[in-house]
Amino acid sequence: MTAAIDTHTPRKVLMIVANPGVSPTTGWPVGFWWAELTHPYWTFTEAGYAVDIVSPAGGDLLADGYSDPQDASGYSARDLISLGFKLSPGHAALVQGTRSIAEVDPAGYDAIFVAGGQSPMVTMIDDSALHGFVARAFEAGKVVTIVCHGTCILLRTRLSDGELLVKGRTWTGLADSEEDFADSFVGTRIQPFRIEEEARKLPGTNFIVSGRFKAFAVRDGNLITGQQQYSGAAAAELVVQALGR
Repeated sequence: MTAAIDTHTPRKVLMIVANPGVSPTTGWPVGFWWAELTHPYWTFTEAGYAVDIVSPAGGDLLADGYSDPQDASGYSARDLISLGFKLSPGHAALVQGTRSIAEVDPAGYDAIFVAGGQSPMVTMIDDSALHGFVARAFEAGKVVTIVCHGTCILLRTRLSDGELLVKGRTWTGLADSEEDFADSFVGTRIQPFRIEEEARKLPGTNFIVSGRFKAFAVRDGNLITGQQQYSGAAAAELVVQALGR
């Protein structure tokens, strides 16, 4: 006799969003990137998934200014999904008073999704607790998805055998050409290091990029990565393909 398939319990995704920090290169306050939270969130909820938003340390979260559709720079002015999320009181409250990853168990989720922004390069790169959380989820067979600057953690996340999670795997993250564009746009070097540059120094891994600021995501087993802020929805769609609706 075969076990009954549960068609009523929704898939659950845990979105991990960076805590606020301060850039050591620019002195700017840095945080998460709106589109890397809101576009995947939309994809997941449209698929009928339940989504929880947490952060490594817990507490109120801060978005990068350039990602704000209402920012004076106009950089993200066409991002209507983020604008709607931000102006919806119920949704905006989801990035206030977040729980920390220490308060949640990845076993209760089908997938985890790490969003990017400027902050991960400062607050996530050396966060061994976050790295361990991601590694445990991956080894438990959860779909692990990381986008844009959030992929910096894959430079240092190791599995229980001591090997890098990305050893023998194909993945992506922010391209050097995109960092060049961003530096030129603001007139200064923004990041303390570059993900593509560092990834290409790692032996036994296959780091790839696509066109500059083009949606691009890649799946290798239960690891899904997205190149930059325009790749969040593409990465989320790969999660839906992996888990079903």
